[in-house]
Amino acid sequence: MANNPHRQTILKTIQRLGQVHSVWDVFSDFVALSALCVANSCDRHAPTWEKREQQYLETIRKYKPDEQELFTQMFAELVLALEYEITWSNAPTDVLGTLFHELELHNKYKGQFFTPQHVCDLMAEIVIGGKDILLNERGYVSLNEPCCGSGAMILGMAKAMLERDMNYSKQLFVFATDVDIKCVYMCYLQLSLYGIPAVVVHGNSLTAEEYSRWLTPVYILDGWAWKTKI
Repeated sequence: MANNPHRQTILKTIQRLGQVHSVWDVFSDFVALSALCVANSCDRHAPTWEKREQQYLETIRKYKPDEQELFTQMFAELVLALEYEITWSNAPTDVLGTLFHELELHNKYKGQFFTPQHVCDLMAEIVIGGKDILLNERGYVSLNEPCCGSGAMILGMAKAMLERDMNYSKQLFVFATDVDIKCVYMCYLQLSLYGIPAVVVHGNSLTAEEYSRWLTPVYILDGWAWKTKI
């Protein structure tokens, strides 16, 4: 992770923009713009399309044209950063969560600390217990993550599946929730770009309130709504 050059490029770009805008706003807008772009490019018939398009335009207009171009470059670097992890770590890895912490944007007063990826990987192995993952009658395993953060726990399960020669794009379905919209954006982005079928909900798992729902591209394109009835 530390040697990922694309992750370092994103970090330096955010810090550079943060000299004019706050680092908090730049990171928040980066994950929001990226998530909105992915969602509206693959789900153009969704009732939320117009609302999300308007949110994208309102957010990007806060920046000058040369600054806007940096957000496009950061998205490209995020794609490359995740590909780098798959190639060299042989596993999906939480890039955005580590960036969030390194930029010191987590709220320690509210207990907002993301579980490190190596701990998530270990927890997945403990849950599985060294055995093969059992699939349901439809040929996949469902994972419910009620406080998803940036998605590290989910990525830990995806890694465990890879190590057992399983295809998480075909054999894993994720239903993830978080009350913090920034976490929703981060989790949605990483699950989308890693090709994990998922419904990511901005909501409160304790009260069952739901504010918005984000469907990953592979969830839409591979007909997971029909498979899961969700």
